[in-house]
Amino acid sequence: MYKLCFYVPVSHVEQVKQAVFAAGAGRLGNYDCCSWQTLGSGQFRPLAGSTPHLGVQDQVEQVEEYRVEMLCAQACLPQVICALKAAHPYEEPAFDYATVQIS
Repeated sequence: MYKLCFYVPVSHVEQVKQAVFAAGAGRLGNYDCCSWQTLGSGQFRPLAGSTPHLGVQDQVEQVEEYRVEMLCAQACLPQVICALKAAHPYEEPAFDYATVQIS
């Protein structure tokens, strides 16, 4: 089992969550659509060659984003990551995953 964590702007949080849920993330026992999220502030600067969803090249942009965490079975991790990237508005979405032990 993995814990998936990603950052997404407020405007797209539900859209991205629904996409990764549909791909199999967020399931635990007899429950689905399980996640945890918290609001924070993200920062980035688009560099030359980028096509940013938000912001302007060479200028630091700050945006309200949610950090979303959920469980994901190893078998569906590749599909979940594809769904995350397809539904996310950013050219390069920030995400990570790590193994967890569920008892």
